[in-house]
Amino acid sequence: MPIASTMFSCCGWRRYMYKLCTNVRPFDKANSTALDSLISPIWTVTFTMKTILLFLSFVTAAAVHAHVGVNDKRDAQSSTYWYEAIKHDGTSPTITNGKSWIVYRNVKDYGAKGDGTTDDTSAIQKAINTGDSSGERSGSKFGSTGAPAVIYFPSGTYLINSGLKNYISTVLMGDPTNRPVIKASASFSGTIMLTGQDPSYNSLVGFYHEIKNLVFDSTAVAPTKTITLLQYSISQGCQVSNVMFNMPIGAPGHTGITSSGLNSPLLLNDLQFIGGGVGYAVSATQYHFKNIYFKNVITGLKMTQVVQATGQGLRFEGCTTGIDTTGSTNGMFNLIDSTAVNTQTVINAGTTTTAWNSLVLENVIVDSTVPATVKVGGSAVLTGSVTQGQTWIRGNVYSADSTTPKKATGEKYTTSRPAALVNSTGFYYTITPPTYEEFTATQVVSVKGVSGHPVAGDGTTDDTVSLQAIINESVGKVIYFPHGIYILTDTLLIPPGSRLYGEAWTQLSASGSKFANAKSPKAMIKVGNPGDVGIAQFTDFLFTVADVLPGTIMVEVNMAGDKPGNVGFFNCHFRIGGSKGTKVENCKSIGTCNAAHISAHLTPTSSVYWENSWSWSADHDLDGGTSGEPSDGGGFFIESQNGVWMLGIGSEHHSLYQMNIYRAKNVFIGLNQGESAYWQVKTGNTVINPAPWTDSLLPGEPDFSWCGASDAACRVGVYQRVVSSSNINLYSAGFWNFPCSADSCQTNAVIYENNTKLYSYGVSTINCKNMIMESGVGGNKNVAIVTRAANNGVAFNGFQPGVMAAYLRQSA
Repeated sequence: MPIASTMFSCCGWRRYMYKLCTNVRPFDKANSTALDSLISPIWTVTFTMKTILLFLSFVTAAAVHAHVGVNDKRDAQSSTYWYEAIKHDGTSPTITNGKSWIVYRNVKDYGAKGDGTTDDTSAIQKAINTGDSSGERSGSKFGSTGAPAVIYFPSGTYLINSGLKNYISTVLMGDPTNRPVIKASASFSGTIMLTGQDPSYNSLVGFYHEIKNLVFDSTAVAPTKTITLLQYSISQGCQVSNVMFNMPIGAPGHTGITSSGLNSPLLLNDLQFIGGGVGYAVSATQYHFKNIYFKNVITGLKMTQVVQATGQGLRFEGCTTGIDTTGSTNGMFNLIDSTAVNTQTVINAGTTTTAWNSLVLENVIVDSTVPATVKVGGSAVLTGSVTQGQTWIRGNVYSADSTTPKKATGEKYTTSRPAALVNSTGFYYTITPPTYEEFTATQVVSVKGVSGHPVAGDGTTDDTVSLQAIINESVGKVIYFPHGIYILTDTLLIPPGSRLYGEAWTQLSASGSKFANAKSPKAMIKVGNPGDVGIAQFTDFLFTVADVLPGTIMVEVNMAGDKPGNVGFFNCHFRIGGSKGTKVENCKSIGTCNAAHISAHLTPTSSVYWENSWSWSADHDLDGGTSGEPSDGGGFFIESQNGVWMLGIGSEHHSLYQMNIYRAKNVFIGLNQGESAYWQVKTGNTVINPAPWTDSLLPGEPDFSWCGASDAACRVGVYQRVVSSSNINLYSAGFWNFPCSADSCQTNAVIYENNTKLYSYGVSTINCKNMIMESGVGGNKNVAIVTRAANNGVAFNGFQPGVMAAYLRQSA
């Protein structure tokens, strides 16, 4: 490869992954003709492994040197980022005087200078705190959903002398074309730059926080001082994306991110940690870490306590330890598609006599500058790379040749990945969430600003007809939805060429009789028709139902992306009940509270990329009101044949299933978290699956015929079900049954039936007897092959999870 083209490829990848390039024009990441070369640092198979890693090290060092301490560079003639330039007229429909609520807050309008010398602490905090005439923002006043705010930082350096504090339903957002820097001054007082979670909420209900396109910088703070750049103890519906944590090199007291206590997050993505002692000190139930770069950090990830985690696309350079899992309450870590150079140990794991501290490594590429790929108890148990077609496993493995688990102490297995899911290096495709920075303000259409098509977004007005007209007329542009609740009384069809961009979780909400018939369900959002191919992307949306509507399929995807990620959902979530603005929170009878049929249906013709998505059937009310108990049907129903990528997925409390993969092909799931429907495991429950859906099951949905008619424990909704499917690659499944305190409350967590080329790496459960029930292996049927008792771990926050490292019994 000529040197010039090699440099361009690397620079393109570096801008794509880390926004560090300074000499190329921004491009449409979803449409890049060199997508394979942008996904991983191994951008050409013509290089040797050593050359690739050394070249990556050289270019990364040069790019980081150009970046550290300054903003991302941008062509001086380029225009202002479109989001900063357009009109902002979002509202908060569920509070008093919500029409006048200010959603968009440019910190410079609140007095911030961004000049690198003025103390901007008070101005930024004012932008975060400002409420309305009734008082400042707080969860106790406006609930979790009533006070949405986007705190926007234009490019610049914002000096702070003391810590900032955040609130729920807040997006902290910078200009992605020239990421602004929030910098701690040399005289910074305190130990935390930003407390990222709302202090009014326990972290397990700390939903809806987002931070993106920013740089946090502690390089002016003494290396001997103890400081955390971001304290982030949160749960689902949250995101940190395209953020750099810039710390002094050799500063053991500086930590990029810290979480503590009980947390239930899903995804961290597209981050960079430079310098410091620890990149992220993690305490969580589960996590998916995607495309994260660690440069000159002493320890990249310090796993304090995590039951299930996937690290995908992690890059370690100049680190002492990449990942530290020596803590006694770490269950399972999957490390895939990752690289290391000049790093002493990639994974440092603890010894164990239980199923805990299990590990899986796939496509982990190191060179001779890495002495140990895996250490256990201080001794190297793996050196060198784990290359394409191999999986290195430590933990309990279930293979076709035995019905009992084998305790693998570090063995390589021959495995495979579907060609449809990977690039030329064998890495799974990953996509950076779109910012549409390549678009100008004139190429953006605000749905509230189109003449002849009035749109209210007020939670009561029917916006269906106007929105459909606007979407049809705006193919090829960015369609911006200011924050609000947009009522849809009929299907909204999304044609190829659509890019929809929400604001602080803009709601699209089903309403009316067309969604009421359980026996004839109808899509609220229909992404293309069968056979359509092209682009359809959603960013920062919340899909809801305004009433009990058992005929609702909230999102139906028929379209296939012409490239991976061109049909995609980024930081988009589902909420059924649990807040103001929906009548679901008022329903009391479980048998008649079948509020929606499916959250997302990926039909056979679809090909779609999902990243950071939480489908929540509400088990409590977020806004202080009464809480109904929805008995909606299912979370994700996948029948796609053409490629599905799901990263950081949560699905909770649905009646029939959380994840149902039926007659599908080519599916990758990096993290699948789920919880049971709480009402199903309560004493005295009389609504037993498949009720209340007995007469309206769709083909492929479970009927629980394998259970006794009155066996309530067996008929608790399934977390993950894969039936008659092929080329299915699953990682890090964490399934939790919290209201119950014994395995007898739920019989089966996962069902695998009659599949081929199925690989499942990492399943954990609590309070469930059988982790996996299988059918079709040697002609067997409904056999409890993986039990929690045979995969027991250690106590985790009062529970006793099971941990299985690998299920390979249907991999042929």
